[in-house]
Amino acid sequence: MAKSLDAEMAAIEAEERKLAERRKAHFAKLRDAAIGTVEKAGLLKLPLDRLEQIMAAVKTLGVDEVEKRLKA
Repeated sequence: MAKSLDAEMAAIEAEERKLAERRKAHFAKLRDAAIGTVEKAGLLKLPLDRLEQIMAAVKTLGVDEVEKRLKA
């Protein structure tokens, strides 16, 4: 019986590893999609100093405040 319990635990651990790998791949896809969206908006064409200034403003104000101001 102990062997079957050990085998079951090994199977559970293998499933957890597979799930962790899937989760990591999913987050990579999300990141790539986000970068693609930024690229489509033309932000990656900006000179680095301007992009850094924009990102600093977003960090200072917060995403919600920046979004609110852009929509106004």
